[in-house]
Amino acid sequence: MVIRPQVKKQKEHQALLSKLGKGDEIITRGGIIGKITGVSDDGILVVELQDKVRVRIPRAYVEGRWAPAKSTESAGKSSESAA
Repeated sequence: MVIRPQVKKQKEHQALLSKLGKGDEIITRGGIIGKITGVSDDGILVVELQDKVRVRIPRAYVEGRWAPAKSTESAGKSSESAA
């Protein structure tokens, strides 16, 4: 039995995966962060990790879009100035 909030979360994740395209920064379930440089029709994404380093991953292995947390950077600066 699947709980209702879990079904909603699965639908949101599927919608996110369907909207991914070239230029989006993503994070995989394994924690790999990169930028999408290509998308094939069979559900495979070409992800650039750094200059001239590209990997192919299935779309289903994408956890979500990558947006670095700015709050941790500002928290680190404020604790340094307090010391």
